[in-house]
Amino acid sequence: MDSGFYYRTGVIDHDGADTGKDPFMGSYPHLLDVGIMGHCVHGKTGLCVQAGIQCYQDGLHKSQSNMKLDDFKSIVDQCKGKMFQIALGGRGDPDMHEDFEQIVSYCKANDIIPNMTTSGYGLTEEKADLMKKYCGAIAVSWYRSPYTIDAIEMLTGMGIKTNIHYVLGNNSIDEAYEMVSEKLIPKGINRVIFLLHKPVGLGRSDNVLKPNDPKVEAFFKLFNQEENCNIAGFDSCCVPGVISFAPSIHLDSIDTCEAARYSAYITPDMKMTPCSFDQELRYEVDLYQHTIQEAWDSDVFDRFRNVLRMRCPGCEKKAYCLGGCPLKKEIVLCKEFQGVKM
Repeated sequence: MDSGFYYRTGVIDHDGADTGKDPFMGSYPHLLDVGIMGHCVHGKTGLCVQAGIQCYQDGLHKSQSNMKLDDFKSIVDQCKGKMFQIALGGRGDPDMHEDFEQIVSYCKANDIIPNMTTSGYGLTEEKADLMKKYCGAIAVSWYRSPYTIDAIEMLTGMGIKTNIHYVLGNNSIDEAYEMVSEKLIPKGINRVIFLLHKPVGLGRSDNVLKPNDPKVEAFFKLFNQEENCNIAGFDSCCVPGVISFAPSIHLDSIDTCEAARYSAYITPDMKMTPCSFDQELRYEVDLYQHTIQEAWDSDVFDRFRNVLRMRCPGCEKKAYCLGGCPLKKEIVLCKEFQGVKM
């Protein structure tokens, strides 16, 4: 129980044999993205904007209190023995939370491994020591700045499993293509994980990638080469692009949108929603009034799942894609996408 790693079996038939088919959802979240940060201590400086990152949580304008330690502990208490990893996030770097040490140590004490993403700005060796002691993996957001490289060198130098989180949009796809094709990955990095830009928060619509863009096709085609698959990965929002343009990738090696199927997000003020990109809280359940299990089993969450169930009914690859993002259909990187009214 050092990394939070787990694997899912396929659907079991009446004879106890694995059918090889993935279940549509779990009976409880396998992963919770917990927004412990309600405000970004770097937000007012425009750090994200300076780095070309269009923060989907809009830390530049929005601010609320960080998650209370007792609230976080209540989440862990409900999840103990049911899931094995938590992603720490929210509106700012989780290592800047005033109770960071108590948060990560409480997870580990209850056999739940915390993972997290940081900009690296202001990262100290003391905080890095805590990450090494309690966390499974750390991602550094690609902010194209000296502090980005400093953080990567600090973490990898300490032997911490470190990824780069790279937001993939119109303003960054040329750089991304070069990074992969020329193998310009900083030394010691485990993987570069490409996260699809979404028009949420500060995210601009003109930065959304389009499936008919030759640059998009060229980028994803890079992953028809096995050597490139060994240095990079994708968030589930990118899966339609992978399926469309990288046919050499084995479809069983990718996983589409997990929101409300295997994962969920919890805001700093204890609202549970299928995905952190639901910034309008269209699918929220108040955890001050309900348990995590009740939220997971709610009609609200099932309404979200129904979007995935209904989309693209005639597509032979539906089982691997489920029609892409239920929240922002304009980001679905498929020329044959069949949207439904949400």
